[in-house]
Amino acid sequence: MWRVGSLPRFPIDESDTKPLGRTGEKIPAIGMGTWGIRSYASAEEVLLAAVERGLSLIDTAEMYGEGLAEELVGRVAKQVGRDRVFIVTKLRPYHFASADSAVRATEASCRRMGVSYVDLLLIHWPEETLPIHVQVRSLEAVADRGLARYIGVSNFNASQLREAVESTSKHEIVLNQVKYSVIDRKAERKLLPLCIELGVTMQAYTPLERGRVAYDPKVIEVAQKVGKTPIQVALNYVISRPMTTAVVKTERMNHLEEILGALGWRLSAELIEYLESL
Repeated sequence: MWRVGSLPRFPIDESDTKPLGRTGEKIPAIGMGTWGIRSYASAEEVLLAAVERGLSLIDTAEMYGEGLAEELVGRVAKQVGRDRVFIVTKLRPYHFASADSAVRATEASCRRMGVSYVDLLLIHWPEETLPIHVQVRSLEAVADRGLARYIGVSNFNASQLREAVESTSKHEIVLNQVKYSVIDRKAERKLLPLCIELGVTMQAYTPLERGRVAYDPKVIEVAQKVGKTPIQVALNYVISRPMTTAVVKTERMNHLEEILGALGWRLSAELIEYLESL
C-alpha cells in the first residue's frame, strides 16, 4: 500500500520556525488567520491563547470583515503587547497604482489596528491592469515610510513572483501567500521550487480546505498510522516543506489545541511520499 523506493519531492524541514525570506528573521510554521470570522469575541479569545502558545503570527486584510478583522488584530496586539505579535495584512491591489495611494491605505489599516506599523504588508492579489513593477514600487514606498517592516505578495503565480522579485529596488519580496494543501498541491509544480530558489517564504492559506482534509481517505489512513488527527497530518505535510508556513483560522479552543498538535514532529519521508500521490 505504501510507495517505497524513492524520496519525497522536497527535503523535509523539521523546524517549527521558518525563515522569513532571506531576512534572517524567523516566523512560526503555523500562523493564525482572520478571514470569515463569525464571532469576534470567540476569535479574540482564541487568538490571545494562540499567541501565548507561540503562534504569534496573525494574518489579516483590509477587506476581511470590511476592517473588523484588522480591528480585532489591534485589540489582540494591545492586550499581549505589540512586540509579541507578527502582524501580516493585505491591501486590495488597486491601492498600488501609486505610492501615495499605497501609503494612505496602509495608514488606514494601521489606524484600524492602533499600531504605527505592520510587520509584513502584502499585495492581496496581482492587479491585471497594472504592471507588476508599478505595484511593487508602490509597495516599496510603504516600507520606505516605515509603515511596514517587510513586503510581500499574495496569489502570485511563479512568473508573476519572479517579476515582482526582479522589480524591487531596495526592499526584498520576502513572502508569497497562496492556496496550498495536501489535496491542492498545484503550488508544488512551479511555485514552491521557485520560492526555494529565490529565498521567498511560501505561506499556505486554506491548508485544511475548510475541513475537507479530515474526510480524505489517504489522509485518514496516514493519521491512523501515526496516531494523529487528519487535521494534524494535513498541517504537518504542509509545514514539512522547505520555506513553507501555514495560516489557519479557528474560533474554537479545542481546534486550537488540535492545531498545536501538528507541531513538534514530522511525518516520515515514506508517508509524505504516499501523500504526494493524492
